[in-house]
Amino acid sequence: MASSRVWFITGASSGFGRSMTEYILKNDGVVIATLRKPEVLADFIQQYPSDRLLVLKLDVTQKDDVVNAFSRAREAFGRIDVVFNNAAVLAIGEVESMDDETARKLFEVNFWGAASVTKEALKFFREVNNPMGGRLLQVSSGAGLRGPASNGYYTASKFAFEGFTESVIREVDPAWNIKVTIVEPGPFRTNITTDNVTVVPPHPAYDNPTLPGIACRNALADPADGDTEKAVAVINRLSLLEDPPMRLPLHRKVVGRMREKAQHFAETVEQYGSWTDDLYHID
Repeated sequence: MASSRVWFITGASSGFGRSMTEYILKNDGVVIATLRKPEVLADFIQQYPSDRLLVLKLDVTQKDDVVNAFSRAREAFGRIDVVFNNAAVLAIGEVESMDDETARKLFEVNFWGAASVTKEALKFFREVNNPMGGRLLQVSSGAGLRGPASNGYYTASKFAFEGFTESVIREVDPAWNIKVTIVEPGPFRTNITTDNVTVVPPHPAYDNPTLPGIACRNALADPADGDTEKAVAVINRLSLLEDPPMRLPLHRKVVGRMREKAQHFAETVEQYGSWTDDLYHID
């Protein structure tokens, strides 16, 4: 077991977190699986010994939980090779429809919780691992590239997380050997759009069935075509790259969004970039 890589996974109860946990275990890896309700992984606990799997209760919105989980990981295995920063929640509703409590919860989990995990991961990779280093995989969303209708606050939480991660990538000393990638999944068959989603009633002004927000709400009932089991194999491949990309789009729809946004930026600069030519002090 000494050669097996150790993964620290948040949000391991379902979706990408559970699929990644299962994939790593089936491929002889070691997993610290963290989630709010450890009993959900009772089947894995029965199947794998303690030197392969450590299941910990972790609410990423609780700073003490995050610190304690990394401390337990150190006691159990002495190192972490990959942190899969995945815990997230989803809420659907137009900006004017969304109540403040639901919107703030999105940020507490998707941004502040993920930020807490990021800080502890960086510290662990630098101060505990010997040799120094590690892989930090920041699970965002295709919504982190472009904001869909009825996703304003969820999108904002992912945009914030992506901007935060870009700064982290530029801040870390290359000597620390910490590699960070933002993973941007599109529509995959997970329960984030069924069991882990809050759908708020539409504001009366937005009940027009032709509006994009209504189409987004209706799309929740459509089965996603992305295969999560295939996606986690690709993510594992990403974690092995010596020189990983800053972003990895995961789904043809996300690839399309990335291309569209790059083209939009290029066209905007071409058309309006010259407007900045005369905006400077002449000394």
